Amino acid sequence: MRVTQSMLSTNMLRNLNTSYGKMGKLQNQIDSGMKFTRASEDPVAAIKGMGYRTSLNKIEQFQRNIGEVNTWVDTTDATYGEVGDAVNRLRELLVQASNDTNTADDRDKIKTEVEQIREQIRDMGNTQVAGKYIFSGTNTQKPLFIDDGSGTGARVMNPNIIAPDGKVMMEVFEGVTFNVNSNGMPIFKGIDDTLGRAIEAIESDDSTAISEILGDGIGDPTDLTNISSIHSAILVSRAELGAKQQRVEMMDNRLATLNINITKQKSMNEDTDYAKAISDLTIAQSIHSAGLSIGAKIVQQTLVDFIR
Repeated sequence: MRVTQSMLSTNMLRNLNTSYGKMGKLQNQIDSGMKFTRASEDPVAAIKGMGYRTSLNKIEQFQRNIGEVNTWVDTTDATYGEVGDAVNRLRELLVQASNDTNTADDRDKIKTEVEQIREQIRDMGNTQVAGKYIFSGTNTQKPLFIDDGSGTGARVMNPNIIAPDGKVMMEVFEGVTFNVNSNGMPIFKGIDDTLGRAIEAIESDDSTAISEILGDGIGDPTDLTNISSIHSAILVSRAELGAKQQRVEMMDNRLATLNINITKQKSMNEDTDYAKAISDLTIAQSIHSAGLSIGAKIVQQTLVDFIR
């Protein structure tokens, strides 16, 4: 087979173009920080990258959900803590009210403070997170206590709340939902009713009724007709919230670990290995220079001048 000058020139040009293409690709990897900028360059890696991004987007959404769960749970726990403080103060006032040496003026002062505590607890029952009432079950747009319409500013339990024990659920992991709310209506109703009876007992100076309202100091958390029982119910609810907080923390840690692992896999799949890319570019440049040098010896000088 006869090798012509034209064949030599064509082969050299083809090899030089290939060399330029390889150097251009390596330079692009270094400049962009990506192994490829078009899916056609590495379809398999591109498909993997899409999967990694989808997983990371889901994790970010779950982490946002967990942030909202934490807000709900922490706010609920803090509110129960404030209610517990108010109930303790109420206990002190009722003990004072049961003293037979109280004058009518003393009882009136105690009653006024009890009424104020009642309003404070009603405010707590209407606690919101991001515009949602947290103690109204799934009726998150309805307050637990509303104006009674008498024009006096008095409030009553909202009769329009349906299924107050309804659960507000949020997805915190693939296929895992979490109940973020606490059924606080029984506690707040029990407190409100008990406070109403306490006010009447103080007004009538009924020490027997006051003793019944105070309870036995132990309390059945399912009773909710006396201070001892209400206090026990609050402790039970806070213990349940504590268990929720631990579970949420574990789930958050799991998501953080998963996020790190997937981000690492995504980086290995897509990001440029700078040490390797620079080394490969240096080698490619050396080969390219050698090709030009050899080409100058086997191809006519005028053609080489044209190429350069």
